[in-house]
Amino acid sequence: MTASIDPESLLLSLLRFESVSDRENVAITEFLGDVLGGLGFELSRCDYRDDAGTAKANLIATRYPPNSGRTDADAESSSGPAGIRGLAYFAHTDVVPVESWHGPGGPFDPVIQGGRIHGRGSCDMKGSLAAMIAAAARVHPEDQMAPLRIICTADEEVGFVGAKQLVASCDEYRRIVREQPLAIIGEPTCCEIVHAHKGINAFRITSHGRAAHSSSQEGHNANLAMVPMLVELLRLYELAESDPGLRDDRFDPPTITWTFGVSDHCRAVNITPGRSDAWVSLRTMPEIDAAELIAAVEAKAGHLGLSFARKHGGPPMWVDPDNPAIRELCELADCDAPKTVCYATDGGEFIDLEHRVVWGPGDIAQAHTSDEWLCRDELAKGVDLYHRAVLRWCG
Repeated sequence: MTASIDPESLLLSLLRFESVSDRENVAITEFLGDVLGGLGFELSRCDYRDDAGTAKANLIATRYPPNSGRTDADAESSSGPAGIRGLAYFAHTDVVPVESWHGPGGPFDPVIQGGRIHGRGSCDMKGSLAAMIAAAARVHPEDQMAPLRIICTADEEVGFVGAKQLVASCDEYRRIVREQPLAIIGEPTCCEIVHAHKGINAFRITSHGRAAHSSSQEGHNANLAMVPMLVELLRLYELAESDPGLRDDRFDPPTITWTFGVSDHCRAVNITPGRSDAWVSLRTMPEIDAAELIAAVEAKAGHLGLSFARKHGGPPMWVDPDNPAIRELCELADCDAPKTVCYATDGGEFIDLEHRVVWGPGDIAQAHTSDEWLCRDELAKGVDLYHRAVLRWCG
């Protein structure tokens, strides 16, 4: 007999964890470990500390077929559709901060109202995770012919740091690479099949001056050097929008969406600004990394005596739309064709996995909003589709 997990109840439990990226995620990871352990999954943790020294944990939960021997030789037999064996599902446990909340309940006090489940992370992406766990619970381990894995990473929202740690230092991830299963990154796609997405690159430029009372000449205005830097950023923005060599029409929008901002942090007009910061964010594409634009900024910063610092980012993801796993999933999900999206996911880090796809319940338009929600019907649809995928690739 299969286990039974109510996906809505599980999602409500997950939403109560305040797993904002700048806080530790150990508690939600341990909770997930208890749930998955109860479903017969073996657990492996990859712990690390982020740049601020905060404890973080990645979790790999694996349920093997009975009497599999758990050896790499298993990868040679019992292949699934198109010769691909097993399924690995990837989710992240962190959520973005809450600047303000206008939905019912609170961001971490979830509410079901009007056919929607409200709470921070309901769409991005705890709803997807709840759907996959509920789907896995419907499949009896005795019916499995290939490994089923559920992987939960930290710090996706702040530069895919948990995924980077997983790739760099987790032995279980290397095992997944050797097996080459269907790899589902469960971000919200309205349950459509996504075979490619943009990456993200970001950096900060800082001008240091000397703060003082503006009536004196004791200060040095940090904006004096920042103004010509902003002129350069504007020039590069216009180039990014107009240069056909920086365009890829397979995406919408087809540009790198070069975005920048600036702040001198002053809150009064009688202070000479002692520091000014500019930031740039851009969305890279599979054949367009805009390296020449970034190099131009770094060179200009050096010429002006400004500091230049890269931020955590991630590469784009591209899997051939004719990949057999993608064709099979389109059939399973009743999609005419896979599509591309312009947001980034952990999937860009998993370049060693050949059969990656982004696929999950929820609409990305609801992610990070002040009343974030997931439709109950969409959650139920996710459970059904994930269940069918588990049966096809692991049954």
